[in-house]
Amino acid sequence: MRALVRRAASLLRAGAAAGVPSPRPPCPSQRRLPDALCRGKNIPTFCSSGYSTLIAPSNEVIIPPELLSSQTVWTPERKIGQYEDLVARVTNFHNEDKGYMVLDGDVFDVPIRKDIVHRVVRWQLAKRQQGTHSTKTISEVSGTGRKPYNQKGTGRARHGTLRGPQFRGGATMHGPKPRSHAIKLQKKVRRLGLKIALSARTAEGKLLVFEDLEVPSHKTKNIVSYIRQMDNTKKVLIVDGDDIDKKLKLATQNLHYVNVLPSIGLNVYSILQHDTLVMTRDAVNRIVERMHTPINR
Repeated sequence: MRALVRRAASLLRAGAAAGVPSPRPPCPSQRRLPDALCRGKNIPTFCSSGYSTLIAPSNEVIIPPELLSSQTVWTPERKIGQYEDLVARVTNFHNEDKGYMVLDGDVFDVPIRKDIVHRVVRWQLAKRQQGTHSTKTISEVSGTGRKPYNQKGTGRARHGTLRGPQFRGGATMHGPKPRSHAIKLQKKVRRLGLKIALSARTAEGKLLVFEDLEVPSHKTKNIVSYIRQMDNTKKVLIVDGDDIDKKLKLATQNLHYVNVLPSIGLNVYSILQHDTLVMTRDAVNRIVERMHTPINR
């Protein structure tokens, strides 16, 4: 161990002699982006074990791999919600390198606002209520309409009908009737809520970008093995650009912790219900295009 420390110190002295500033320890999952992608651009990135990337400055001294710990010892200190473009590593179910993808900052790096998310979730849950509840009023209850007995002389309370709410089998007063529970919410607020949900998953390192969602067969055990490879994953939402592949749909329909949606069905409530979000390149492009489409008033 002392030999490794001495070697690291010699490398740092050599870098200082050459005029190179002292480096800071990179993330263990650090991967160098192509120079053509980074040239002339100041693109920040987010760090997640094995699924995203950090950009190392061109003048940074690369520390030998044997000196690096197997766990994350440094994460980039950047504020969330700066509307800055992010660079994500693209993989697949086998965790193979498929290149990189730039995530638009105005969709995946917006300020987190819990009040907006709360309003959108309330709007979603209220809108999906069926509202088919119904009770019978005094005019709808089956029964006679005659007066049960004389007004006076019986010693009993006065009644004009047996269909009143105080009788067994009678009416229900002020009961629910079929109606819509939907509340109004501006389109720009709904759109902002989806951006915030995507930005929150991105900031947590729980947004994974896949090249495609191809699976060898419709067997459920394949999906189970793929999900086990993901770190700290309990529930996964998989989003594809277009229609869901039939084999993937069959492989996931028996797993309560894996759900599949097309990009047109992506919503705030579904994102919040799952701790990991998996999106394909096509899905990301479609969502960005959807967020940039002008709102028709």
